[in-house]
Amino acid sequence: MAGDGGALKDINEIKSQFRTREGFYKLLTLSDSQQRGGLPRGPSAGATLGPGSAGPIPGGGVGLLQGPGAAASSSNAAANSSPAGFLPPVRVSMVKLQPEDPSEESERVCFNIGRELYFYTYTNIKKAVDLSKPIDKRIYKGTQPTCHDFNQYSATAESVALIVGFSAGQVQYLDPIKKETSKLFNEERLIDKSKVTCLKWLPKSENLFLASHASGHLYLYNVDHPCGTTAPQYSLLRQGEGFAVYACKSKTPRNPLLRWAVGEGGLNEFAFSPDGVHVACVGQDGCLRVFHFDSMELQGVMKSYFGGLLCVSWSPDGKYLATGGEDDLVTVWSFAESRVVARGHGHKSWVNVVAFDPFTTSLEDEEPMELSGSEEDLHQGAQNNSMHFGRVRTSSTLSRLSRHSSKGGGSPSVTYRFGSVGQDTQFCLWDLTDDVLFPRLPLSRAFTNTFGPSLPNSGSGGVNSSSGGGGSGGVEGHHHPPSTNTGTSNPPTLPLPLPRSLSRSNSLPHPTVANASKGQGASEGGGGGGGEMPRDQMST
Repeated sequence: MAGDGGALKDINEIKSQFRTREGFYKLLTLSDSQQRGGLPRGPSAGATLGPGSAGPIPGGGVGLLQGPGAAASSSNAAANSSPAGFLPPVRVSMVKLQPEDPSEESERVCFNIGRELYFYTYTNIKKAVDLSKPIDKRIYKGTQPTCHDFNQYSATAESVALIVGFSAGQVQYLDPIKKETSKLFNEERLIDKSKVTCLKWLPKSENLFLASHASGHLYLYNVDHPCGTTAPQYSLLRQGEGFAVYACKSKTPRNPLLRWAVGEGGLNEFAFSPDGVHVACVGQDGCLRVFHFDSMELQGVMKSYFGGLLCVSWSPDGKYLATGGEDDLVTVWSFAESRVVARGHGHKSWVNVVAFDPFTTSLEDEEPMELSGSEEDLHQGAQNNSMHFGRVRTSSTLSRLSRHSSKGGGSPSVTYRFGSVGQDTQFCLWDLTDDVLFPRLPLSRAFTNTFGPSLPNSGSGGVNSSSGGGGSGGVEGHHHPPSTNTGTSNPPTLPLPLPRSLSRSNSLPHPTVANASKGQGASEGGGGGGGEMPRDQMST
């Protein structure tokens, strides 16, 4: 591939639009967004509303650090919150309601910006949303929202339960439709003083949720129980390699019900399997751990190529997990086989978010068409969109994935799609095909030729030195271990191969790269070059 200049240039080309088997993707610029509706302008300068303050919306002002010792709590909160000038990442949560009138919009969306939390009615990409008129907006004092989650199981048109985690360790339970602040957990920060990194409702539960912290602990809460006025005392319940589970000792029910100590270092994210039986955790120690939640037994462990793991997602059928982290890679791990099946090289900085697409289905007859052309091409293709969609099956994704997994022959067909977002501002779409999941190469070749071009030997990239890609790098604290050449036959400019222990995994397919924000051209190398690459890529 390195010798084919035309092919390499096409891979590094940044696109503003492209076509896949399910339809078209087009980059929506900031100016387009502002024309469709007013955007929130970020955190209001100097706007810190306390309880009872008149906010833009009733119930909008919530002060979390009040009562005795408020000054000390505020200073401690500042020490555990984000550095000055640094805002927590924007997180998005969505919920589907059940309105009585089918014509009413049934989806709601919540996202955080700085110290503010917004709650909107979500329509669709074809109908503009007036972002200047949220259903609910809250401005917090002394701390910042870091994560949130809706309870899909109990959501109705009149009520929806939302939990919000904060940089100082508190967790808020509220109903943005009724505009009531219901409860605050860990208010005095007696349970944990570190920031909340992830929150999830337990599957099919109306009152139980799980919270992870930067301290490396997971806590199980019940919204119907209080937290207590003293620090909780624990008794060991179960212990295993790299984890321990403790129960709260109390004569009366109180939170937290359980405390999990997982790994070494902070926990960054966790996710429940589609059947709700298992929970997967990733942390700063670079390990993915999968537990059977009810029995609290460790089911499997995966180690990152380098550094901490930041995100994790289950495939719709629960067979695979995708992770991203500080090694600039997306890694696909087989839960049943306890092995890495693919590592994707396309980002040039840490991968913050990864998620499987539950709606994409397999295409058996035809390879997808891709384009990087003009608006005319886009509109012309959109007119033929119904015929294109006719070739895509729309029956049960899970049953179809199982059938494809059991196939022994035939041409490869796409079975999984997932996306990833990195600190390099790149949004990548990846296709996992049968030829990656079930390689048919002879055993000797499969062990030596699975990666093609190898990983970079340093720093802020994730780009082969021969690709000419620039892009945005230099994230503070971003560091890779130095490498040294061990083979004399390779040119010194080429990166080194992976360690022998990792060579059994497969590379993901090469991409077409989708275009970036305005002013960013193909010369910036926005897609990352060489190496293993995603299906499609877009700069954000």
